[in-house]
Parts: sequence; C-alpha cells; structure tokens
Amino acid sequence: MSAIPLLSRREFLKVSATAAGGMLIGLPAMAALAGRAGEIAPQLGAFVRIDANGSVTLGVSQPDMGQGVSTSLPQLIAEELDVDWDTVRIERMPLLIRRDGDAWTWAAVPQGAGGSTSVSELYEPLRQAGAVARQRLVRAAAARWNAEPATLGTDTGRVVHPDGRHLSYGELAAAAAALPAPAEPPALKARRQFRLIGRPVASKGVEEIVTGRATYGLDVRRPGMAYAVIARCPCFDGSIREVNDAAARRIPGVFDVVRVPGPKPGEWYTTLAEGVAVVADSTWTALRGREALEIEWNEGPHASESTDTFDADCRRALQGKGQVVRADGDSDSALAAAATRLTRRYRLPYAHHCTMEPQNCYADCSADRCEVVGPIQMPGGASQMVEKLTGLDRGSIHVEMTRLGGGFGRRLGVDYVAEAVLVSKAAGRPVLVTWSREDDFAHDMLRPGGWHELTAGLDGEGLVTAWTHRVASPSKYYRRPEQADDAMWEAEIFVDDFPAARVPNLRYEYFNMRSGAWRGSWRAPASVASAFAVESFLDELAYEAGHDPLELRLAMLGKAEDLTYDNHGGPSWNPGRLAGVLRLAAEKAGWGRKLPAGEGMGLAGHFTFGSYVAEVCHVAVDEGGRLTIRKVTGAIDCGLAVNPNGVRAQMEGGIIDGLSTALGLEVRIEGGRITNRNFDSYPLLTMAGAPREIEVHIVESDQPPTGVGEPPIPPAAPALANAVFAATGKRVRWLPFADQLATGVLVTA
Repeated sequence: MSAIPLLSRREFLKVSATAAGGMLIGLPAMAALAGRAGEIAPQLGAFVRIDANGSVTLGVSQPDMGQGVSTSLPQLIAEELDVDWDTVRIERMPLLIRRDGDAWTWAAVPQGAGGSTSVSELYEPLRQAGAVARQRLVRAAAARWNAEPATLGTDTGRVVHPDGRHLSYGELAAAAAALPAPAEPPALKARRQFRLIGRPVASKGVEEIVTGRATYGLDVRRPGMAYAVIARCPCFDGSIREVNDAAARRIPGVFDVVRVPGPKPGEWYTTLAEGVAVVADSTWTALRGREALEIEWNEGPHASESTDTFDADCRRALQGKGQVVRADGDSDSALAAAATRLTRRYRLPYAHHCTMEPQNCYADCSADRCEVVGPIQMPGGASQMVEKLTGLDRGSIHVEMTRLGGGFGRRLGVDYVAEAVLVSKAAGRPVLVTWSREDDFAHDMLRPGGWHELTAGLDGEGLVTAWTHRVASPSKYYRRPEQADDAMWEAEIFVDDFPAARVPNLRYEYFNMRSGAWRGSWRAPASVASAFAVESFLDELAYEAGHDPLELRLAMLGKAEDLTYDNHGGPSWNPGRLAGVLRLAAEKAGWGRKLPAGEGMGLAGHFTFGSYVAEVCHVAVDEGGRLTIRKVTGAIDCGLAVNPNGVRAQMEGGIIDGLSTALGLEVRIEGGRITNRNFDSYPLLTMAGAPREIEVHIVESDQPPTGVGEPPIPPAAPALANAVFAATGKRVRWLPFADQLATGVLVTA
C-alpha cells in the first residue's frame, strides 16, 4: 500500500479540497453535524478521499492481522457512499490523536484491535462517514442543476438526476468540499437498501499478500537504519549478573552493544526481560554478535517454578476455599439435598501465541521526536509507552501500523515496541529490532494455564439444581498497577456466563495462583478455559443422567430473554440465541444419527464478545488411538454479518486454532524458564490432522454486528473432547490430549 502523507492532524481531520481538486472527509465535519461544538467529537475512524478523476480511497484506522478489517471497515463506508466496490482503494492510517485541554485523546475512533470489537464499535461511525460524503456530493450536484437534493439519487460513484443526467463524484468533489456543513446529519440507509453490507465481497489486499508486496513490520526500511537483536534473560524476571561484549564488538558490521533494562514494578509497558542488544549493519551480523556475547544471568525469584510444581500448587489450592466472586441461592444446601452429585476437574496448560511473524519494531528516537513503525496492535498504548519512556510530548510521537503477521492477543502488549525505543535511544540511531522464533517462544505473553473444578447437583429427574465452579489460575492482570489483588479474578472468570442465571443455586470461586510466567491475552483466554470446563462437564452430566447432551443444554438454557451481562460483550446476552446456534449446528451435522463403531459426535456452544457460536465435531478413533476429525459443523450468530466471507474465514480459522491447541499445544516450564522454544517441541496441527471438512452456517440477523475473531475458538476443544468420548468412552479432562489418545493413557486432573 502507498504511504499516507504525514499531514498534521489539524489538516488531516477536516472536510477540504485536495490539491488536485478532490475532496477529503474528516472528523470536524462530523462534529458540526452532531451540533456538539466544544465537546469531544463523535467517533470517526477513517477518511474518504475522492479525487478529481473519480477514484475513491478509504482509510483503515484499525490494524489488520488477518481478521479482515481492511475489507469490512471500508465496506461500511462504501455502502453509504454508494461507490463501486471493485474500484475502491484502501490506505492504512497512522495513529491519530489530538490534545483536549491538558490530555491527549483520540482524534478519530479508538485505534487498536482487541476483544473482537473493530466492526461492532465502528458500524455506525463509519457508515456516517460515507453518508457525510454522499450528502455533500448530492448537495453539490443539486446546486449545479438548481434542483432539490431530495429529488436526486446516487449510484456507484455518481449523482443521478430524475431526467437521467448524472455527474461523477470526481466532477463534484471540489465543489462538495467547499460547501458549508448542513444543519442536520444525513440519514443512514435502511437495511433493505444495502448493496454491500451483508454481501460476500472479495477481500482488499489479498493480491498484495500473495504476491509479497504487502508491507509487514519486518519489511520496514528507512535511510540510515541499523538492525538489532537482543539476548534476553531466559528466566522469568531474571537479570544480568555480568556481561562481556568484547568479542561481539570485534565482529565487522557490529555498531554497538547496549543494555536493555527489565521491567520495573508497576510499569507494565516496559520490556519483558532484561537483556543486551547488539546493533549492526544487518540482522545476520547482529545475530552473530549476540552469539559472541558472554553473559551470566541471575535466575531471579521464580527459578524453582516448573510445570509440575504449578500443577501441584493448583491441586493443593483446590483443597481449600477460594475467593467467592458470585453466589446465588445456597449451593451447599442444594448440593447436600441433591439426588446425584458429580464433581470433575479439568486442566488447561499455558499456551503460546505463535504469530507467523515474530515480534519486531522499527524506532527512530531522538531528543525531540520519536517514530515507531511495526506490527502494532495497540497504537495508542504504544504512544503512551513512548511518552513514559522518553518524556516526549505525544504530539512529537508518530506511530504507524504495518500489516500484522498474526496477533491473537500477543500484540496487545507493547514490550517489543518499548525495546526498539530503548535500543534506538541508547544507540543514537534508528533501529529495527527483530525477534527470532526462539525469542518469540521464550518470551511470549502466555495464555494463563489453570485448573477448573466443577460440582453439580441433580434432582431425581436429572435436572441441575446446584452448581459450583472453582478456578485456580494466575491472572493475566498481574502487572496492571491499578488492579487490586482481590480483583485479579476479573480476567479469569466471567461471572455472568452460562449457566449463571439458569441454575438457582450457583457459586463461583477463584484461587489467585502465583506464577512468574509472562502472560497476557490469547484469543478469548478466559472463555476458552471456561468453555472447555463447562461444556465438557455438561456432557458428563448428560451421560450421568441419561439425557441427550443437546437436550440437556436446551433445557438449561430455557426461554429466550435478555439477561444481564456485565463482562466484555454485554450489556446483555440471550440464551435463546445460544440455543438457536446449538440447534442449527446439530441439525446441519445430523446430530443423533447412528454412526459406525469408533466414531462419535460431540457438541459445544458458547457466548463470548457479543456472539453465539456452536460447533459439532465428528471424529473417528481407530484401535491404535489414531484420531481423524471427519467434519466440524459450526453455527454463528454475530448479528448482521457485514462480510459473510470474512465471518466464514474467521470461523474456519478459529476452529482450527482451537483444535490445534487442544490436541498438541502446551508450554513447558522448568527452572523458571520456558523449555519448548520452537515448533519441534510445540507441534501445531498439520494439514493431515486438520478436519476433513468444515461447514459454517451464519444466522441471518437484524441485530447490530458483534465479535467474530475470537468466539469460534472456545467451543472447539470441548466439542472435540466430547466427540472423542462418544467414539471411545474415554473422557479427556487434561489438555493437550493427542499423546493421551496415542498411548491410551488418560491423565486425570
């Protein structure tokens, strides 16, 4: 993609004529239309540029890491603008912030992708941007024809008169840019008028990706740029005892060797690990310099931690009483009175992100300015971090996002940006800091591992009357300086999740486990853990009571109604919509039909980030424990699907990611450090092991769009585990489990 001109924010965010006689739409027009002078303007996350030759360029404010926002967000603008989608160009926008009094705030929409919110948050603001442009063009045509604007229409890049006359947007752009803002904002289209929204469209930028022309962080090149790699302490929160860099400095092409400080208490924005950076004329030279370093490490406070000690700590914790974070009714009395009582434990390990593109960042930091460019998922966080590390005013900090080679929550952190800034400052030159694959594994912000203990009481008819869910895990919020110790559970338990409000006697408990492992977000991390435990346990309850697993879920979900949901994805959720996707997936998969010996189906459903997903997994397991995933049938209710092609792609990718993690992925820890540091010891699902078929069904809906990037993952692991039980009678409660199937020895939690 072509570079965006480095205009000042004041020049960038207003309606104006371009130098070539076109029109540029920006934020101030939106503020005037809303009549909110003096207030923070309504959110606008992209710009519209119409050139005199009629070409239309739409800006993309959010980082694209494969979730498809470079298509779906411009699609919202193009719908209201009425342009030919095939002729639309897109350009990536830098971070846009502005000063509001003594503070800095967004000049446009909050920029950053996390929590599957990009489309849902920008659905109306971006449509408004297109409508503003279209309204101005219609008014310009009306003035030229001396006609009433209400009598004119628009059609694929032109304004049309009732008598058949038409003017292209390019012919009207300059005049439209000169018009004063109207008194009222333009009306948005009704659903029945949509031509693009809800229609499968080809992704923008695919040709650049497959031909290698797309720009990723590793592709950044600037005049005078050096290259750097870092030797980081391999131990959690360890430090440098002694370093000898003489041999590294003697290597031709090595410019400098600089120290990189480790994190300070309460400063989550700094580096993950203390280390030594080698700055050179190429990444290869820097790697050779790093190999020549002689470093002695202090192992730090977590040197005795291992995977085994962590599991033992979780077991020990669950023998006691945890922090009660929700209590409905009297679960203890209800359990004591239950006709049947069942308790099960489920274990999930730490997990890597495995982004295809390892972490990297370019930084050019001087006394009066700083520029950072790279695969940045949270540009606002990067800007704040640079301000804190350098003392620079944020107006002197330029943050530019390249395309991201995967994110999955890893790049919500800005540690790799902090490293580049610190190295650039210390070396006195612009640098591109590159992580190797081993670096990426050894210093990932892991998905927290944990143990889940569930207990349910059933009445004489096999219906659930009591429920407790006890979670022992370390919080991903452990380095948030503002997070109180008794609030760490908020990242690990969503207390409004099903079956809350559907079981009269219910209690959630949390055990805040201590661990030195670096951790963070990982594609709906708490939901993945909870869904595996809850959906596996529901399956076990169904078999214990002699119920069909689908029918038990439907009975527990009950009637359709909006229930309070205070967690991310709220403010409400509807059990009827979850029941709907369960029924749809089951129907399309042929749930209940007789299968050959050694085959089975399992299903699971989950609500997260505003969307409802159900999946049915059909597997075959031979006598040797070899697993074949014949088919996964998925159903999603994500409100209005802006681009069904993108929704389908996210469903397919999420299902594969969820299955891959459940089958073979576990971060191992020994001596306070991560021991598996490449794909040879962290085996991603291969094409041979992937489902033979994935079938996706998207619920038609008039509801506003909701998240898609993460909701497909939580149901995958329990659907697979439930299918394995149906095929073999063996219940998997310990992830990952591919080796357990191969050996026939199940590990109990």
